Amino acid sequence: MIGIGIIGCGAITIYRHAPEFSSNPHSKITGYYNPDRQKAEILAGGYGGKVYACCQEMLEDPLVDAVCICTPNKYHAALSIAAMEAGKHVLCEKPIATTIEEGKSMIEASERTGKILMIAHDLKFEYAHKKAKEILLSGEMGRILSFRTAFGHGGPENWSTDKSMNSWFFKKENTGSGVMGDLGIHKAHLIEWLIEDPVEEVKAFSSSRDKKLENGDLVEVYDNSICLLRTKTGIIGTLTASWTYYGGLDKSTVIYCSNGTVEIYNHPEIPLILTKNTKEKICYNFDTQSRSGIADSFINSIINGTPPDIPGEEGLRALKVVIACTRAYEENKTAGVGS
Repeated sequence: MIGIGIIGCGAITIYRHAPEFSSNPHSKITGYYNPDRQKAEILAGGYGGKVYACCQEMLEDPLVDAVCICTPNKYHAALSIAAMEAGKHVLCEKPIATTIEEGKSMIEASERTGKILMIAHDLKFEYAHKKAKEILLSGEMGRILSFRTAFGHGGPENWSTDKSMNSWFFKKENTGSGVMGDLGIHKAHLIEWLIEDPVEEVKAFSSSRDKKLENGDLVEVYDNSICLLRTKTGIIGTLTASWTYYGGLDKSTVIYCSNGTVEIYNHPEIPLILTKNTKEKICYNFDTQSRSGIADSFINSIINGTPPDIPGEEGLRALKVVIACTRAYEENKTAGVGS
C-alpha cells in the first residue's frame, strides 16, 4: 500500500486527488497539510489520515511514500525538491513551476534522487483525446495541416474553495502567470502530445479584460490570451485561454488534416467527430469517465517502477510554451520556445 501525503487542501484536492487516491486499491492517504488547518481536518474526517502541523513533519514520516502537491504555483518547485530529497515520489499539480529554471531543478532532483516526478496534466487521459491521437497516428486523416485549441470557463473564483476575487489565482507572485498558467498550459501540453510536433515559435495577445479585485482594480494577471503557434515541422495553430467564458466551458480542439477534420469537444453532445473530405462523418461517444486517471497512473508508476506517463520534462515543455507566449505579447515580437 502506497502512503500518500497531500500538501494543499483546495478544490483540486477535494474534488480530484483525495477521492481518487482514497479509492485506489493500492494507495492510502496518510495525511494532509494545509495552512488553514480546518480544511485539512475536513478531508481527514472524510478520507482518513492525520493532519500534519507542517510540511517537514509530513516529509519526515516514514509512512509517507509519495507526496501530492496542490499548492499555489510559487511553492511547487521548493516543495517538490524537498519531498524528493526526503525520499518521496512526487505528483505535482500544473504548472510544473513558475520559471524554467525551477522546472529544470525539479527534473534534476528527480534524476539525482531516483524518485518519480509526475505533473498532473490530465487531458491526455480523457477518452476522446486518447482516441483522437490513435486516429491521428494511424494516418487515417492524412497530414496535419493546422489546428485550433481552446480552454475557457468563467474563472477560478467560480470553482475554487476561495470564492473571493482576492484569490491567489489572481496574484502574480503566487501564479507567475494567469490564465495561461491555469488553462493555457493544459492545452500547450495537450497539443504537443496529440500531434507529436513541438512548438517552436509563438505570437500572442493577452489582456486583463474583466476580472477585478475586491477594490475594483483589474487583477494583476491576464484573464484572456490568444496565441499563434508554429511547430517544428511548420504546422500553424491557435491556442486560446480565457477566464471570461461566462456562458459555459469550452475545451475544444479542432485539427485540420489533408483527409478531413478531427473535432474534439467541439459539439455539445458528441465528444469526437471525424469529417472526411469524402463527406463521410464518423461520431464517437464514450462511457462516462469518473476518474481523471492521474492518481491511478502515478500509483502504477510507483508500483511497477516505470517512468510516469507525464514526466517533468513534459510539464517543463508546456511551461516553456506558456512563458514564450507571455514574452511574445509583452515584448511585441515572435518568441522562440526556450531551451
